[in-house]
Amino acid sequence: MIAFSGAGVIATSSSNGLAATVSEQTPSTKEVVNAQNTEAVVRDYFSDIPVMISVARCESHFRQTLSDGSILHGKVDPRDTGVMQINTGYHGETAEQMGLDLNDLYDNLAYARYLYEKEGTQPWNASRPCWDNLAYAN
Repeated sequence: MIAFSGAGVIATSSSNGLAATVSEQTPSTKEVVNAQNTEAVVRDYFSDIPVMISVARCESHFRQTLSDGSILHGKVDPRDTGVMQINTGYHGETAEQMGLDLNDLYDNLAYARYLYEKEGTQPWNASRPCWDNLAYAN
């Protein structure tokens, strides 16, 4: 289950014992997010990991949803989901065990932080040629 606390710390856990501290950068409440402020939410959430801001720019152009409100999915692999293009084929079960919905912007970001803390930028290597040069330009 994911918990948003006033202090902004998210702790995840599940009945199978999977536990991880995911973030200290999470907003205390889930604000209404639209295409106009998704970039601001991403920049705030990953202010401590600038390369992840660049990853979001390259992976989704800071979009969680399309103009019709549907969730953004990858063109090459439609299992790539949301602003951080988390692949549900590889990560859906773990995200679900953590109580995260990858279709939700904040949960997508939280899982991306979990992945980054576990594997660095490796899960986004396919877009490295784009974000590698942007990492310091945020």
